[in-house]
Amino acid sequence: MTARTGAELGAEAARRLRRWGRHECEIEPGLTDAEFARVEDEFEFEFADDHRAFLAAGLPVSVPYDDPPGVLRAWPEPWLDWRDGDREALRERLDWPMVCVENYIEHHNLWHAEFGERPESLADAIAVARSTMAKLPVLVPVFAHRFLPAGRGSHSHPVMSVFHTDSIYYGADLADWVGREFLPEHDDETALGFAVEIPDATVRFWKDLL
Repeated sequence: MTARTGAELGAEAARRLRRWGRHECEIEPGLTDAEFARVEDEFEFEFADDHRAFLAAGLPVSVPYDDPPGVLRAWPEPWLDWRDGDREALRERLDWPMVCVENYIEHHNLWHAEFGERPESLADAIAVARSTMAKLPVLVPVFAHRFLPAGRGSHSHPVMSVFHTDSIYYGADLADWVGREFLPEHDDETALGFAVEIPDATVRFWKDLL
């Protein structure tokens, strides 16, 4: 974790994203306090402080464009439009980690100690997993299948990539992730030794899968 505040970390992440400046991402005015309140009330989570500062500095939204031949995206619009985006689509993105857990259970025989004793039937096992996951910090999508844990008053979580059985760290924190995802060949500031230094695990259950 870094020593920066959540506000400083989110602002730095926003600054780096603006440096990227690619045509498939448009930076709209940041979310207002009223808009944050509406989103958090609607989807029943609170943004971490750095994630909130990042979105307050400017809301990145996806601009439709034609992918090169052979490119297949899991999400055609990887940036989330928390202001005007389709609410059902946003809900699906929030539900994605649970979809991956169900995939782990059904197809890869995963059963975590967090869930307790495993029921015999698949349906009951998934129900137990859902009940347990509902008590853990929500993973909030940042971009495509990159996630940060929710939680007002928290910051500096590693950014996680969650895609079925492929769950890995994608950045030591939000600013580090932006540099690594979008500026790997252009920004020496992102050379933080992350490749050989595993960041502190911060989320129950998920840290054991990473």
